[in-house]
Amino acid sequence: MNGRETRLARMNLVADQLIRHLEAMAENGRTHVFLDEEAKEGLRGLLRRRKQATPVAAEVIEAAPAVELAATSDSKPERLASLRKQAETWAPARQLGTLRETMVFAVGNPDARLMLVGEAPGYEEEKRREPFVGPAGKKLDDILKAMGLARNEVYISNIVKFRPATKNQTTNNRKPSREEMDACLPFVMGEIGIVKPACIVALGGTAAEGLLGLSGTVGSMRGSYRCVAADGTEFEAPIPEFVLSVPRSLH
Repeated sequence: MNGRETRLARMNLVADQLIRHLEAMAENGRTHVFLDEEAKEGLRGLLRRRKQATPVAAEVIEAAPAVELAATSDSKPERLASLRKQAETWAPARQLGTLRETMVFAVGNPDARLMLVGEAPGYEEEKRREPFVGPAGKKLDDILKAMGLARNEVYISNIVKFRPATKNQTTNNRKPSREEMDACLPFVMGEIGIVKPACIVALGGTAAEGLLGLSGTVGSMRGSYRCVAADGTEFEAPIPEFVLSVPRSLH
């Protein structure tokens, strides 16, 4: 096998692995993936070189919403600010008609090694426009303190950037739908790509479902590790509201 044939063989192997991965994501209900323009062009070129590319993979790649990332020469805060501005008027989320108006983006250190991802803002978070405040936020702060960390040392975000709406809503909250998570997913994936944390903690089963397409109880997923974007590692942890409901003797 000559050099050109070797390169083509490797290219086909990479394409096969990519297609299988995208098909698995599609089977688990994932409808969007986050890709910057450079990655999109590279994948289009890769798929053009194959005579047979599966329709599912092509559809998933082309379905990715076009979130515009700031230039890599900009600072991390500037790039995150660009994402925040786009999220305010993000049509795929706004057009659903199932999310409230106030956007809650993220908070924390853009150079953090640890990133925490929840499911969606609730009543307290919407009121203060900051993730994980109120009783759940206090519990999270206590957990971080026990780990030797302060809140301003980590980066905290949610899969969904708006509080899921319900009829006659007051202080009650609901779990975001798969459609709502997919609509907002490009932003949290963009945040991962900018912050580049060493570790990503999904705070609960819904966050794990939104990030990786997983399903199941928190207990069944806790302790598992999986690779995600930006060369990070994800593991499952109980969401703070769940910890609050456990008797103190069991904490």
